[in-house]
Amino acid sequence: MRFLSMIRINETTCQPPTEQLLADMGRLMEEMTRAGVLIGTAGLTPSSDGVRLRLRSGKITATDGPFTESKEVIGGYALLEANSKEEAIAHTRRFLEVHGDAWDIECELRQLQPDGECGGEPIRVN
Repeated sequence: MRFLSMIRINETTCQPPTEQLLADMGRLMEEMTRAGVLIGTAGLTPSSDGVRLRLRSGKITATDGPFTESKEVIGGYALLEANSKEEAIAHTRRFLEVHGDAWDIECELRQLQPDGECGGEPIRVN
């Protein structure tokens, strides 16, 4: 099963990673990649570089960042392969633990739907 771990940060209080954190994170990511757990990961540019597109009542609008109404934004992600939700939670815990107690971040973990399904129901194409 694949899971997406979305790393939520507060851009106003975000701090740059230390050299130690970068080294520790590099070791963890290498270990998880070798084990076949970590499929991909990336950080995201600040929300000030982003744009939100919204479809409402058939009309599409675009709003340029930064998004002042947002207290937390997605700062990065990790795509994981795990045998269960519990295993994916354990891997995500390891990611958070590497950061120590100087950080205030949160990960939202969600399973990817199997191909051809929407909301647990098969997608039917006529």
